[in-house]
Amino acid sequence: MRNILIIDDEINICTLLSKFLGKHGFKVDTTMSGATALKMMKEKTFDLVLCDYRLKDTDGAQLLQDILQINPRTIVIIITGYTDVRVAVDMVKNGAYDYLSKPLYPDEILNLVHKAFAHMDAEREREESMPMRTVNGSSAGSAAVVESSDGEPDGEMLDKSHKYVYGESNGAKELFRQIKLVAPTDYSVIIFGETGTGKESVAHLIHHHSKRHNQPFVALDCGSLSKELAASELFGHEKGSFTGAINTKIGAFEQAHGGTLFLDEVANLSYDIQVALLRVIQEKVIRRVGSLKEIPIDVRIIVASNEKLSESVAKGRFREDLFHRFNEFTIYIPPLRERVEDLPLFVDAFMRQVERELQKNCGKITNEVWECFSRYNWPGNIRELKNVIRRACLLTPEHEDITLSTLPLEMKESFAQQPYEEDHQVNMSGELISITNENDLKTVALQAEYNKIINVLKEVKYNKTKAAQLLNIDRKTLYNKLRLLNINY
Repeated sequence: MRNILIIDDEINICTLLSKFLGKHGFKVDTTMSGATALKMMKEKTFDLVLCDYRLKDTDGAQLLQDILQINPRTIVIIITGYTDVRVAVDMVKNGAYDYLSKPLYPDEILNLVHKAFAHMDAEREREESMPMRTVNGSSAGSAAVVESSDGEPDGEMLDKSHKYVYGESNGAKELFRQIKLVAPTDYSVIIFGETGTGKESVAHLIHHHSKRHNQPFVALDCGSLSKELAASELFGHEKGSFTGAINTKIGAFEQAHGGTLFLDEVANLSYDIQVALLRVIQEKVIRRVGSLKEIPIDVRIIVASNEKLSESVAKGRFREDLFHRFNEFTIYIPPLRERVEDLPLFVDAFMRQVERELQKNCGKITNEVWECFSRYNWPGNIRELKNVIRRACLLTPEHEDITLSTLPLEMKESFAQQPYEEDHQVNMSGELISITNENDLKTVALQAEYNKIINVLKEVKYNKTKAAQLLNIDRKTLYNKLRLLNINY
């Protein structure tokens, strides 16, 4: 159960918020004094604090600093009057998660609390999503091995990036060489890589090693934004600017002022938003939705996409002028299948993380599982690997070895069917064995079907489940066609 602390010198607000949030499954404590709140926080861990800006014994700015000093992970939401909105915006820049303007609306409070906890969970998941390796090679959490130009790990980089490790393969070394070069600059960066390769983690590393590392890092997933919502999330809006805008909202650009703004899946933004983004980058000012006032911003922009933005430009889905604004430097993250030598590093670190999560000791991974890992295509990359390790550790009794039976079905099928090209009787020449008449329309259709199935099977490494999905048929139909076309396994 999440612990929430409410700090307000109005007893009615404390009582109402306590009852309302308590009904929604939260454990709530209240106090009317800043000094008492700090004492309570030293005795008990609170996940979230709702704090009035104006208290009798202190002000919100000082209390925010004191709260974050006690527990930097505590989420702080400021409650403020209409005249204090500018102050609240400054507090958000100094570490508060968000603010609420009086009068308070229950649904708005609940939505913001849920959003804050979702953000906290996502941050913790991100921090745990990448394994760590120390300089001497022992695993210890999730950090990055960065090599200097002479091939030795860079101590300064390691000190600040102890949460990340991306491996020791040639691809990883080149990746971090580029991060090390571009981080101290103010270049805009495009990060290109498949889903699950760790694009946001790379963006964090660039920020951590930049001159802006003490300023905010704000991440926004553009893939989940509608055209209407994107403008509000990026640039903010004024109270009453549209239906449902019951409070003024500061957007991602304002939140990231002085720091770094990371836009994930930027190719999904609509054309109108791309035009607005181009203007912001050129003029270095933003206008909130519903306002004519221009607000200066100083933000370094890092964008990411799982497809090449140049290809999106060629297809007419992304503005070429905006692409060139972003494309001051491009970083490519290689997929896991291109750096199989890093697998032991990731597996070891993920197992340690999962052992802490489950509070159990997992045994060793069998040679058969290692062989399966090395052959598998890893379409979900590092994210998929972590999920596979979590599943395997959960299904394996404590201290017992992890076996093939604990792996997902698609992995076991893929492993059982390899390598077909070398030692199975599939006619890979592209000719149907049963062809008798090249002019027969039915035979020609069968030949085309045969070629398509063979090509798809090759593409998915002979995983029949995935092949059926790509062919838009069920597995039973696929098996029938394999028998009909004499594709034997």
